[in-house]
Amino acid sequence: MTQLRRKMLEELQRRNYSDRTIRYYLQAVALFAKHFGKRPEQLGPDELRTYQAYLLRERKLAVGSVVARVAALRFFYVRTLRRHECREDLPYPKDHRRLPTVLSLEEVGRLINAAGNLLQRALLMTLYGTGMRRTEVSLLKVSDIDSQRMMIRVERGKGGAGRDIPLSPTLLETLREYWRWEKPAPICSRAQRPNAATSNPSLTRPSGTPAKKLLATRASPSGSVLIACATALPLTFWRVGRICGQFRSY
Repeated sequence: MTQLRRKMLEELQRRNYSDRTIRYYLQAVALFAKHFGKRPEQLGPDELRTYQAYLLRERKLAVGSVVARVAALRFFYVRTLRRHECREDLPYPKDHRRLPTVLSLEEVGRLINAAGNLLQRALLMTLYGTGMRRTEVSLLKVSDIDSQRMMIRVERGKGGAGRDIPLSPTLLETLREYWRWEKPAPICSRAQRPNAATSNPSLTRPSGTPAKKLLATRASPSGSVLIACATALPLTFWRVGRICGQFRSY
């Protein structure tokens, strides 16, 4: 590890960034330097502007991906190298957000009923009924479920912040049924790794022909469907308007 890389690592750790963010930031700076074949501290405003345009025009990366790389380069130049003038050379690209494809109550019911097994049904109901992120669901434990107060405790949410989420009787019974069936350590994940949500196929794609057909008919141009709780599912009593999960049609 070079001295400059170690210095950036220490600056990230001082600010208590997550391990995943630290890896991504270090990799983003390394890719930037590799693109020009020079050490990153030898590159300046011209290279920064050229590289950002290259990511958008030639690589055609999504705006969110470019924003993440810009954030990494900003941290490197401003926090590690103390070159504050480079901030102006790394603007965040404007993002035109699209409305999600909203499934009707009937379609949501069909999607949940098309689950291939009890694990997938519990996953779909938990994602839809609580609005939890995939990683949060994969780390859900029995001790996080408070059946007396009818709440689910999220200990390690985005940014390390925790929160309480209302728990419906129907979802509680489904989780109990799944527990009796498999008795897993994390409620909805067989994997024990912290990044299980990104590697467990059960968390990223539904199975079964009815589910595939449903998603294929409602797929957006990007090939994905965003399930939004625009109205309350009859099985639950959740507040509306939260994006609950992303599934790709295969």
